[in-house]
Amino acid sequence: MKKSTQFAKAGEVERKWVLIDAEGATLGRLATTAAMYLRGKNKPQFTPNADTGDFVVVVNADKVILTGNKMDQKRYCRHSGYLGGLKFESFKEAMEKHPERVIEHAVKGMLPKSTLGRAQGMKLKVYAGPEHPHAAQNPVKIDWRA
Repeated sequence: MKKSTQFAKAGEVERKWVLIDAEGATLGRLATTAAMYLRGKNKPQFTPNADTGDFVVVVNADKVILTGNKMDQKRYCRHSGYLGGLKFESFKEAMEKHPERVIEHAVKGMLPKSTLGRAQGMKLKVYAGPEHPHAAQNPVKIDWRA
């Protein structure tokens, strides 16, 4: 008798809550770890076309760092849709105004560009300070350096 491969279904997946402390973390390395947990690639039942990932809570987003000269050179751009509506913002300016969006932007770039990726991105919760309102879910703290 031939064994068949088991694929995860949407209702069968057990979701956990994971806490990542971004203090002193390099942005890209932190984002890859968060994206891995959001997609569920750390689980044996990972299925590429199903949402098998966990919820990820990132705290201390305002203490994330970049290496080299990227602190001054990295720019984020957006467009209003009107002529001449292209706006640029440096990494420093973005960190002063909204440090949560910097991490959300980095993680979003590492998720699939589809409805599945958007659903996985909804499970990311980022907070600038050390406090978060998800204590009731008992998030497990993980070391992003590992």
